[in-house]
Amino acid sequence: MSLAGDHAVEVDGLVMRYGDTVAVDGLSLTVERGTITAVLGPNGAGKTTTLETCEGYRRPQAGTVRVLGLDPVRERRTLLPRIGVMLQSGGAWSGARADEMLHHFARLHAHPLDTGVLMERLALHECGRTPYRRLSGGQQQRLGLALALIGRPELVFVDEPTAGMDPQIRRAVWELLDELRHDGVTVVLTTHYLEEAERLADKVHIVDRGRLVASGTPLELTRGGTVATLRIVVTQPFPPGAPAALAAELGPGTELTELDPLSIQLSGPADSSTLATVAAWCAAHDVLPESLSLGQRNLEDVFLELTGRETLS
Repeated sequence: MSLAGDHAVEVDGLVMRYGDTVAVDGLSLTVERGTITAVLGPNGAGKTTTLETCEGYRRPQAGTVRVLGLDPVRERRTLLPRIGVMLQSGGAWSGARADEMLHHFARLHAHPLDTGVLMERLALHECGRTPYRRLSGGQQQRLGLALALIGRPELVFVDEPTAGMDPQIRRAVWELLDELRHDGVTVVLTTHYLEEAERLADKVHIVDRGRLVASGTPLELTRGGTVATLRIVVTQPFPPGAPAALAAELGPGTELTELDPLSIQLSGPADSSTLATVAAWCAAHDVLPESLSLGQRNLEDVFLELTGRETLS
C-alpha cells in the first residue's frame, strides 16, 4: 500500500483477535485528508476494533496503522493534540456539569474553539449546568462531539454522532460536519443511519466479518445494480386479474406486490424490457397510469446485498 501524503489514515493488513475469534482479518483501507469517510458494518464486523486501533487504544497484532503519518501507539503523545475522538458512550465524569467539562477540555488545548459558540451550535447552552448523568442520550452525544472538536483537531473520529437526536439537531450536526470538511478537517464517521452516511460521506468503506467488502463514493456504490423497483399508480382500480397477468408476463425473476387498489410495486431486472412489458400490459388492459416511478438503489440496499445484515445496534 502506498503511503501517499494525502492519506490521513492508512490501515494495511490489520489483524486483531480476541481469543479464537478473529475480529479484524487482514483489513486494508485509507482515508484521504479533508474528507468525510464513513466506515460501516453490522455488529461484530470489526469496525469498532479497527477505529480503536487507529485511535491508539489497541496495538495491532499484525499489519500496520498510520494516522497523520504517525504510529498511534508509539507516537501517541505527538498524535493526541492533532486528533479528536467522539465515543458513542463513556469518557465523561457523571457528576460534572456539561459546561464544566467543555471548559476543562478547552484549557487542555493551546488554541481551543470558543466554548460559547460551540455550545450554541450544538444546542448545549440549555443544559450547560446539568450534570452529565442527567443529560438525555442526545445531549450526551452532542457534548461528546463538542469535546472531540474543542481542540481544533486535524482529524476527528465520530462514533454515532447523531444517535438519540431529533431531526432538527441532527441537521445542525450535519451542517457542522460539512463545515469541518470545508475547513480541511478530516472526519471518520461510523453510524447505523445509512442515510446519514449517504448524505455526508465523500467515501464509504463497508466492513463485514473483519474484511473490507466494498469501498467507493455513495454514487459509485449505489449506481447500477441488477434489480430495479418500479411503482405504478393508476387513476382507477386495476381490472380483476390484471396484476396477476402482469406478474405472469414479467416472469419468475420479478416480484409483484399490490400495495393498495390503485398501486402496485415491481422488483425485477433493471433493464428496458421490464418497462416495455409494463407499457404493453397497460395498453392491453386499458390501464392509465397516473405515475410510474423507478426506484434507485440506496446505500441501505447495497449494504444488505453485501452483508445480508442490518446495521442496527
